[in-house]
Amino acid sequence: MATRLADIAAQAGVSEATVSRVLNGKPNVSTGTRQAVLTALDVLGYERPPRLRPQRAGLIGLIVPELTNPIFPVFAQIIETALATSGYTAVLCTQTPGGIREDDYTDLLLERGVAGIIVVSGMHADSTSALDRYTRLTERGLPLVLINGYREGVDAPFISNDDTTSIELGVEHLISLGHTRIGLAVGQERFVPSIRKAAGFRRALEAGLGVKGAEADELVAPSLFTVEGGHAAASRLLDLGCTAVCCGSDIMAIGAIRAARQRGLRVPEDVSVVGFDDSPLVPYLDPPLTTIRQPVREMSMAAVGYLLEELGGNRVPRGELLYRPELVVRRSTGPVARTGPVEVG
Repeated sequence: MATRLADIAAQAGVSEATVSRVLNGKPNVSTGTRQAVLTALDVLGYERPPRLRPQRAGLIGLIVPELTNPIFPVFAQIIETALATSGYTAVLCTQTPGGIREDDYTDLLLERGVAGIIVVSGMHADSTSALDRYTRLTERGLPLVLINGYREGVDAPFISNDDTTSIELGVEHLISLGHTRIGLAVGQERFVPSIRKAAGFRRALEAGLGVKGAEADELVAPSLFTVEGGHAAASRLLDLGCTAVCCGSDIMAIGAIRAARQRGLRVPEDVSVVGFDDSPLVPYLDPPLTTIRQPVREMSMAAVGYLLEELGGNRVPRGELLYRPELVVRRSTGPVARTGPVEVG
């Protein structure tokens, strides 16, 4: 390696330390010097490190979950547009249950010679999944940005909504309306966003109502992030006498409203429902959905900004950049009924 550095440095007319900085993608190297080192590599017949090889057509891999949840198309659209304005083309890869896996998409993207990859709510969000899939990418020098679902041990930047604060905002809102029996319909327990939302829920219950321990635990109903999952989770919570339900997604909230109506309960007169995401269509639901808005635009732009910095040879901070959510009050929440939820008919 020392011989290689010396040869390259002599050919480029720079120091070995400068060659090392270029090969490792370090910042503070002028464009002319960087190009001289790359030219020396080519002249001497050395193979460029993966991050320094010319990439095909400025392609960026964008892996998102299924598009049936309306928040993910919003992520995809904003990221695609931001990349396009910077001269890059997004290669959109959509995961579906039982379909192509994230790892398969990654292999496909590598074959296409993408310059980097952005993953939204991917396998990194599953606390039980192995992280070597991402280590394999970062060790190749491929710029990688992960959105929602922070995991330690990945040499890449994370962009996340503050899920813990999100549910705290929802619970505090419901407590302010007089609700004392509040449940949480959330996704499967192994997912980082679900873990954080449940933690925020328990913290808010204890701070606002003094409810904790086993009493709080029984008010958490894990299920699938689907309409059917929200329906099933809300049904369990209504059986426990809940007058209000916080949901892990707007899609789950739609299921929760259905569950209430199937029992002859009115929303919000008998049961209040809070969603999460602020998907584009929720203002038009009946009733319009009170929800927690995650700042999708800001998060998407930050992810693209980080990726472009990495592509430019500038290492961005690792760890997690957290964005604060916002409570959006509409008509699916209201004061607690004096007698609690009563089934009609």
